Amino acid sequence: MIKSKFIAVGIATTMLFSGCKTKDLKMSEVKENHSNDKKIVVYQVFTRLFGNKNTNNKPWGTIEENGVGKFNDFTDKALHEIKDLGVNYIWYTGVPHHALVNDYTAYGISNDDPEVVKGRAGSPYAVKDYYNVNPDLAVDPAKRLEEFEALIKRTHNAGLKVIIDIVPNHIARKYEGKSNPEGVKDFGADDDVTVEYKRDNNFYYIPNEHFEIPDGDIPLNGEKNNLIDGKFDENPAKWTGNGSRKFKPDQNDWYETVKVNYGVRPDGSKDFPELPAGFDQKSYQEHFAFWQDKDVPNSWKKFRDIALYWTSKGVDGFRYDMAEMVPYEFWSYMNSSIKMKNPNAFLLAEVYNPNEYRNYIRLGKMNYLYDKVETYDKLKDVIRGKSSPDELNNIQRGMSDIEHHMLHFLDNHDEQRLASPEFAGTPERGKPLMVVSATISTSPTMIYFGQEVGEAGNEDAGFGKRSRTSIFDYIGVPNHQRWMNDGKFDGGKLSESEKQLRDFYKRLLNFTIESDALMGSFEEIQSANRQNNTGYDALLYSYARWSAKQKLIVIVNFSSEKESEFDLKIPSSLISKWNLKDGSYVLVDKLYLKSKTYLTVKNGEGSARVKIKPSESFIYEVN
Repeated sequence: MIKSKFIAVGIATTMLFSGCKTKDLKMSEVKENHSNDKKIVVYQVFTRLFGNKNTNNKPWGTIEENGVGKFNDFTDKALHEIKDLGVNYIWYTGVPHHALVNDYTAYGISNDDPEVVKGRAGSPYAVKDYYNVNPDLAVDPAKRLEEFEALIKRTHNAGLKVIIDIVPNHIARKYEGKSNPEGVKDFGADDDVTVEYKRDNNFYYIPNEHFEIPDGDIPLNGEKNNLIDGKFDENPAKWTGNGSRKFKPDQNDWYETVKVNYGVRPDGSKDFPELPAGFDQKSYQEHFAFWQDKDVPNSWKKFRDIALYWTSKGVDGFRYDMAEMVPYEFWSYMNSSIKMKNPNAFLLAEVYNPNEYRNYIRLGKMNYLYDKVETYDKLKDVIRGKSSPDELNNIQRGMSDIEHHMLHFLDNHDEQRLASPEFAGTPERGKPLMVVSATISTSPTMIYFGQEVGEAGNEDAGFGKRSRTSIFDYIGVPNHQRWMNDGKFDGGKLSESEKQLRDFYKRLLNFTIESDALMGSFEEIQSANRQNNTGYDALLYSYARWSAKQKLIVIVNFSSEKESEFDLKIPSSLISKWNLKDGSYVLVDKLYLKSKTYLTVKNGEGSARVKIKPSESFIYEVN
């Protein structure tokens, strides 16, 4: 999540609430099994922006001026085209009802104070009502939940599965559950507000202090609004979402949210049962059974019930915002409950501390974590000329026991757009990064809507600034809108280069979800070529992927300027594993089916002549 327009998500880990950081347990090095037969591809859409046809793009524009997308914009045609791109899951970002600056009082929804809302459209990570959806996204706000339920059904009919966000670490400062099921009380309804901490309080309090709005930006860029009066009624003040204990948070704090209490005392100690030794090797069924007779904090139950509510409506999985700021014992409790209802639930967590990865996977029962601080950051450094691709070898080696659980991406709502000047610079320079991201491991691949047509995030949206597509404002997404073509979803307004880019993504993603080898073994051949190949240029990278049915050699050229021609070395160790006899084998590129060369095996070692253009990639299959 980006909680501030000044702070990138990768920096957010420096603000972690210390009580939620876990000890680095010694985990077994047994490689975990994965049940999926083929690779998974996730298509993230910012739901508010996807269907918006308005191209006005006025900074700080209203919903009337700049427009907004709706659930109904995800037509059968749109979903078919997403599926046809090579996608299995859609992550509908920003669905739960969050704080925003728009008047829905006619529908029984209170107005939100612009002084504790970021932007005009609001942050999707300041959820106001977990049992309903964002009224902006509905044609008829009174039937907003029904419209989302219809979208779930359309998505499933298109052969796709549904992911939505859950944000357990924090909620909007003005949470109001207008759609609570019978017996469900709002967060904080039963809290003892006279003390800083009590285990079953949902929040942490600052007794005898009123909340004060932080100094900084002028709300709504100075626009007049009856609710802008320099104050927000919160007495006593609560801890802010990022763990700030100040009654007047800093403008760079997550001041629009309050931190949820999971039974972690202010000194960081845990006020709940801990998992016994050896539970890193236990199944989710055993985790579920462990919690059945345990007394757990009230916030645990509230979020479990929220997750099961959406599971019952057909949601197939969740992306958990800032999961690392919540103890892994809670995740064991919640995720095991979800998996008892849906064993195939897709559970993705935002965790950025590599020392914690195995805890959240094995003890927290997460399916997948972001591979952000290692593979993503390294690829970004490579394309910006700050690192050698050779270092990817160590990353793969270090995560060999959990590689399947480390989801790969190059673009999402938090990060600078792949095609932006701050990242790859052009969509074409991003192509070799995408090939590596999608083929180097068995983990799922995620792309962000517009990435496949070169969206660069050039808009000044108001609160959100260029290089990222704003999550805080009403704005259009130009390249995506050209593909959308006024709701035809046929790419009719794309340039020729944008059409070619989308064709590249379609070829790559469809290959990955069908390839047997990509769910098999990995071996780097970079070292053999770097050490023994004088023609092997500095920005080349290569590795092998294989299974019993398929053998692949992947070669990418990260250079956007230099063409390379060389004899690729295939070391004897790999030739032996592949059981290749001396002789000649045809290599055919599976991306475009145009490039063909020959692997010659002599005395148990292999060699193949390769000529590769700038920013080009080959996925050679051995025949």
